[in-house]
Parts: sequence; structure tokens; C-alpha cells
Amino acid sequence: MNAGLRTASAAALKAMADNGTLKVPPVLEAPQGPRSRVGGKDVLVACSNDYLGLAADPRVVAATVDGVQRYGAGTASVRFICGTFTPHLELERDLANLVGTAAALTFVSCWDANAAAIATLADQRTAVLSDALNHASIIDAVRVSRAGRKVVYPHGDLAALDEALAGLREWDRRIVVTDGVFSMEGDVAPLPALIELCRRHDAVLMVDDSHGVGVMGADGRGTPSDQGVLGEIDVLTGTLGKALGGAAGGYIAAPTEVVELLSQVARPSLFSNALPVPTACGAREAVRILREEPERVARLHHLASGLRDGLRAAGLDPLPGATAIVPIIVGDTARAGRMSRELRERHGVLVTGFGYPVVPEGSARFRLQANAAMTDDDVSAVIDAIVAVAG
Repeated sequence: MNAGLRTASAAALKAMADNGTLKVPPVLEAPQGPRSRVGGKDVLVACSNDYLGLAADPRVVAATVDGVQRYGAGTASVRFICGTFTPHLELERDLANLVGTAAALTFVSCWDANAAAIATLADQRTAVLSDALNHASIIDAVRVSRAGRKVVYPHGDLAALDEALAGLREWDRRIVVTDGVFSMEGDVAPLPALIELCRRHDAVLMVDDSHGVGVMGADGRGTPSDQGVLGEIDVLTGTLGKALGGAAGGYIAAPTEVVELLSQVARPSLFSNALPVPTACGAREAVRILREEPERVARLHHLASGLRDGLRAAGLDPLPGATAIVPIIVGDTARAGRMSRELRERHGVLVTGFGYPVVPEGSARFRLQANAAMTDDDVSAVIDAIVAVAG
């Protein structure tokens, strides 16, 4: 054992504890849903990515169990060595149909999907332009990519992006990367304007719609559908770990040629096991439920609007938006942690405070998230609890 490494790690952890910024995740003792159990007590969960309430849906669970019984626990290999499984192909077909592309390729996470897309499509003659508030998976993928030029443009600043693209005409390829729904702000990328910019500058547009698929648009087909540009994004990535079953996994959806290239050379696909087949089966059932029960999406937005409106009526100031994410800025990371503990211990509401380094220093927040399986009374209880600890 290296004593210096252990000592430095212990000192860093002590500093976090002393500053009130040490993260101590709650341990759930029941399925994820609007209600779960922590420390032997029932809690109302208001911070989950399980937007459609499908993580513990009996049909999704049954499809996952059937996948275990028919195909075993996992793939035990990468796809090109021992082959792929029928549920992978079925899920990829359904995902492509859902988000309006010709093809899709699944990965064990959307982190891997973003890494695969950027690493494969960006070489030394490529310039990548990334929104300043993109997800950490995009930020890290751009940092470690071979892209010869890496530009971070101010969040949502189309004029700055236009100017940057105009100055990069000599590069063989320009890739603009953005979240569809920004996870910490709850705002939405202006996709029609981004498409126009990219077409004018002959650039590729890549959108991570992890917080949009299953949430945005009346049909839940994602942010492109919501903004009337379904099928017009060059490369879409997304997750199966949020609205689409809540388990794990991610995907890239794109033209057939792009997906086939990725399947041949993307390192996260070549050197990492495929998505566990039971997870693929559960996710496919979640996609089926979404397509057949779009009223879940309407219910989700009804609850999210009620959450925003109720907080404002109570004198609080959630960030504006039209998504299921309702952030409230509290400023200090330690304060956010204290409020989070009080919410859980005194009010039975699970809402995690986000602080540095998840968000910039001084902008700690609660990220409230609606769930289609909540009741109106659940939303009222969350509002009452937030008001109580904020006072």
C-alpha cells in the first residue's frame, strides 16, 4: 500500500466532511418510485430520473425477469466476439423508431455512448464545439478526444457559436455538441436554430437527449419531437436509465452508415460487454409502454407545472422551464446538504442537494423532479416540505 496516496485521500475526505460537502448517498430499501424506504422509514422521492414511473412497473419488471430466464444474467463478452442477442437488435430497432432515426446502437451507459460518438467522429482535423453547460460525460469525452480544436461556447449563445463556426471553415469537420435538456438547469437547447446554424456552416449536430427522451413532446419522443425537428439531428444519444425503464444503458441513434461505423470501431463497444440482455428486455418494454400510453407524458407535465406554480405561489423562485426538472438555487453547498438532511429526516421527502463540483461553486441547488406516478397530494407534500426547510 502506498502510504502517501492513502494519507492524501483521507485528508481530502476529511476536508469535505469539515466543509459539509461530503456526499453520503441514502440507501434505498425498497424499489425506486414516487415512494421508497430509507433507514426503515417511508420517503417521498422527489429527485429521481424515473420520469414516467416505469422503474418498478410490473410489466417492465416481468420483461426483465423473462430476459434473465431466457438469456441469463449477462452477455459475458463483447458483441463482435461471441455475437449479439436478439433483444439487442429488437431494442435498437425500437429506439431508432422512437427517436426518428434510421438505426441505433446500445451501450452499457450513455456515458459510454457519448464517449464512443465523440472519440469515433472527431479526429485531428475535427473541431468540436461544446455548450458550456453540457453534461460531464460530454465534457470528458471532448477533453480526451483526438479533436484538433476544442471550443466551449457560452451556454445557449447562438451568436457566439455562429462566430466560432465561421472561424473554423478550414477544418475538415466541425461537430457541435449540446444537451437536449440541460440536467442542472432544466432548460432546453434551441434545436431548430442549432440545425440552421450547423447546416449553414456544414457542421454536424450531436444532441444528448437523456433528460428529453420519454419526457419532451406530447408523444415523449424527445426534445427534437417537441420542437418539430424529429429526424433532423445528425447524431442523437440518450439513456435507458431515466424515463425508459430506469435501469441502465445508453444508445446512439443516427443514420445507418454512422451506426455501422460505430459498431465497427467505437472502443466502448469493441472493448466492453454489451448491455445486459435482461436490461435490454426491460427497456424495450418501457419503450412499448411509452408508445402505447402517451398520457403518462401529459401527466408528468401536469405534475411538473403544479410543482413550479406551487413553489412560486409559496414565495420561492424555481428556475423557469418546461421540463420535468425544477431546480431551486440555494447557493451554499453545505446549506444544501443540511436542508436535504432536514427534508428527509423531519419531513420524509428525499431531495438531494447538488453542490460543487457537480455545479459551480456558489450555485448549489435542489433539483426537484416530477414523476408521472406521483399524485397531486405528493406534489403538495413536496412543496410544503421545501417551504418548511427554506424558511
